[in-house]
Amino acid sequence: MNKIVIHSEYIKLDQFLKLANCVSTGGMAKALLSENMVTVNGEPEDRRGRKLYPGDQVKVTDCGEFVVAQEA
Repeated sequence: MNKIVIHSEYIKLDQFLKLANCVSTGGMAKALLSENMVTVNGEPEDRRGRKLYPGDQVKVTDCGEFVVAQEA
């Protein structure tokens, strides 16, 4: 599982997908989410604006599994 470090309290899911190099644009993130290819903490997620906090786990089909980590 890959760690993605954030420098704020939370990160929105569409921004997270770009940071994790799963998509390159917001439009691609929207398409990915509409195809039910993303789960957050084991639950399917389709909201681009979903707030992710440190400890949240994100799984993206054909991209990988990630955990949100807070900057130390």
